[in-house]
Amino acid sequence: MKKLFLSFIICFLFTSMISINDSKEVAGSIINTWTWEKSIGGSNNPYVTTPKTIGFTKKIIFTQDGRVITYKNNVEIRNSSYQIEKGKGFLDQSEHDLITFEGKTYVIENLDNQNLTIVSNSQDGSRTIFKR
Repeated sequence: MKKLFLSFIICFLFTSMISINDSKEVAGSIINTWTWEKSIGGSNNPYVTTPKTIGFTKKIIFTQDGRVITYKNNVEIRNSSYQIEKGKGFLDQSEHDLITFEGKTYVIENLDNQNLTIVSNSQDGSRTIFKR
């Protein structure tokens, strides 16, 4: 009985560590400077905006200490906190990595070494694309 109980405890600890490492991996990979490439409106409000069409550049920096700094034309305009967690996407009701900052929650649709795509987690569903 002791061996069974010990095996259960070890298995529980191992699976707990895996989920902790998975959440850190997403947070760790988003930490960087991201330059806005374009935004695409949802189905109810289709539009495409780029720095050229709107007349300004935008970049965001996600820091390791949970801050996001927003720049417009290389001038800091906001410095706030961000949070990454698992949650349901509004559009498909599936579990996704969600990021909340500047008062809005987004689904992290794509995150790799060069690209970050976030989708507004609301009926709007607008998509914003950033590059490193």
